[in-house]
Amino acid sequence: MSYQVPQHISKDKIFIVNRSEIEDRLDPLYYGSDFTKFFKHPFSVRLKDVCVKFASGFGAGKNEQATKDNGFVQIRPTNIDNDGFLKYEKNVYVPFHKGISFVEKGTILFNNTNSQEWVGKTALLSEDIKLYTSNHITSIVVNPQKLIPEYLWIVLNTYQRNKVFYSICTNWNNQSGVGIDLLQSVKIPVLPISAQQKIVDFYISSCWEKQKKDSESQQLLDDIDTYLLHELGITLPEVRNGLKDRVFILNRSELEGRFDPTVYKDGVRLVSPIWDNVKLSKVAFVNLGGAYKGKVVETPISFIPMEVIDETFSEITEMGETTIEQSSGFTKFKEGDLLWAKITPCMQNGKSAIAKNLKNGLGCGSTEFFVMRPKDERLAIEYLHVILHMKCVRETAMLYFGGSAGQQRVPSFYLENFDLPLPSKEKQIEIAQHVYELRHRAKTLQEEGKKILENAKLEVERMIIQ
Repeated sequence: MSYQVPQHISKDKIFIVNRSEIEDRLDPLYYGSDFTKFFKHPFSVRLKDVCVKFASGFGAGKNEQATKDNGFVQIRPTNIDNDGFLKYEKNVYVPFHKGISFVEKGTILFNNTNSQEWVGKTALLSEDIKLYTSNHITSIVVNPQKLIPEYLWIVLNTYQRNKVFYSICTNWNNQSGVGIDLLQSVKIPVLPISAQQKIVDFYISSCWEKQKKDSESQQLLDDIDTYLLHELGITLPEVRNGLKDRVFILNRSELEGRFDPTVYKDGVRLVSPIWDNVKLSKVAFVNLGGAYKGKVVETPISFIPMEVIDETFSEITEMGETTIEQSSGFTKFKEGDLLWAKITPCMQNGKSAIAKNLKNGLGCGSTEFFVMRPKDERLAIEYLHVILHMKCVRETAMLYFGGSAGQQRVPSFYLENFDLPLPSKEKQIEIAQHVYELRHRAKTLQEEGKKILENAKLEVERMIIQ
């Protein structure tokens, strides 16, 4: 009779593995995880038996890089999103390397080195484009007689989500990795080509559905600024960079704390021809303090760090808790105040939100927030919120940045002197509510798209191991 784990011992902490089941590894995390269901599939084979090429890219320090105009994109882990798609938002460019081939269309791009939870993120190059890969990416070319590239892409990302690579990677210097030898030994279920194609078709269809939802969501978000400008009766000036546009005259009375010409040439002033216009400091307090006057130090309050401000929907996603006594050194605010990030890149990314549902109506948070509050009934804080989130406002604020590189901030006088169109209170609320409705619809579409893809991932996993 084989040995049995006593019932009083948690099966999550101890388990039994037969000697015949050991496959070149002795670490318990490998055998104690349920991901071995993939390896034990009757059609499982090692990657090296169904792929014809494994190759790592090359490193390129700052002194070895190029620019967009004279270089080629080098794919790095940051170019692969969490769903396994390539993104080209923050590219690194490298010069032409004689003797090193560009990545071929249909190549699998495997993130071999990263923090442990992200090792194994995998993308597929599905377009004809000249690019290289870094040494943190392993390029894999499949044997087309045995594997469809899209199928392997789906399987490897399924493994990553199931913590397969998390469990088998090696660790060093705060980094984790899966080398080529280890990657080649990983087993995957190799179904018949027809079954692979069925999985690919289903998954790609789900991806397209999600992308359609995301596109509709982004269009709603893009429409917000257009709507606001229309309601304010403002037409943004056309961007001109001709020689005549580089020289201009400015009256001394128009100078507002800055002497650099880009502020006055490229900055946008929201002066409405149909509504009254006021300086923000006339109707709102900027950079407030003293929110706890008269409160006992033991009073529990909310804690809001910068990272919990959603920049897309301009809202607080979660709150911590602290006390007034422990709030020293943090920015202080109260229920209904507007929090607006002053530092790069948070400000230009759109991190701002109205503080709502605070513990005891009080809160504290990042020192990089400006805190704003209406001075009287003329201003609705919701209206100010949507105006200051406008892209043209944030881009103009960037022209006022001061401080050292990487730590630049918007000075308070930019907000204090901000030209604010001031419709009636009722109109302000109408405008803000319409913007919030657009954001809500956009967020709903994104959530629907996310659910479609998450359900597809679960179904694909079932199809692979059935």
